[in-house]
Amino acid sequence: MVATRHGQGKHSPPNPGRDIAALYAEKKQAMSYSISTLLTRNLHDVFGENDPARRRSAIDEVFTEDCVFYDPSGGVYRGRDEIDRVAGAIRATHPDFRYQPIAEPEELGNGGRIRWVSGRPGEAPAYAGTDFIIARDGRIAVLYLFFDKLP
Repeated sequence: MVATRHGQGKHSPPNPGRDIAALYAEKKQAMSYSISTLLTRNLHDVFGENDPARRRSAIDEVFTEDCVFYDPSGGVYRGRDEIDRVAGAIRATHPDFRYQPIAEPEELGNGGRIRWVSGRPGEAPAYAGTDFIIARDGRIAVLYLFFDKLP
């Protein structure tokens, strides 16, 4: 039994391993990113990632819990689980395609955009698009996807 500060009761002795892990998890959860970083990570680490575990980890890091994704077909996906599901479904249709930015990300206030093309490495791009985001507390709160004409 270990006495508390007031000399009564019980508590567990400090556990440095658990304390460090908890601090790391808390810091990771509280981490915020620049709008440019969010745009780039969304493109590569979310919609460009084939590994479901890495994709989900990136979603948890860069999206708010109440995030919303609007796609050009009229789909509206709410929350990290839905973004994970739709990103995996999109990725499954073309797992060998790579997203390539065609311009630097642009930031304005709490929003930003990145223009990109996608296709098989070494081949002409198959399609092009623009991602627009609205960020809140260093994470993506809203993502809008527009398809563009190929450059």
